[in-house]
Amino acid sequence: MNFNSVLFEINADKEDTMNVEFILYIIKFVLIGFVTFLSILNMSKTRAASWMFIMCGFIFMYISLLYDLFLKLGIMSEPNLYIYGIPLVSLLFIVIPCLFFSIGFIVRLSKK
Repeated sequence: MNFNSVLFEINADKEDTMNVEFILYIIKFVLIGFVTFLSILNMSKTRAASWMFIMCGFIFMYISLLYDLFLKLGIMSEPNLYIYGIPLVSLLFIVIPCLFFSIGFIVRLSKK
């Protein structure tokens, strides 16, 4: 086994990993996109505050997925804003959907 064959195997593994990541992004886009589409359709029919928060959570999940893909593709770059070494924008895109879901469930549970 020479150096070139080892290098080829390493590159082949990277290509397989990139293909798997790409397929997973497509699956995420289809599923979260479908849920987001249904959320937007449901917003016109539902006026309950709890459901509005949950729908906003799904919309922010889709925006977060788009942002993550743009970072991976190099279309956008991460701003130099960090909190304890964590990029602020990425942190917000993780926290905001969870906050909307939590607020929606709390509002729903508080109504009697």
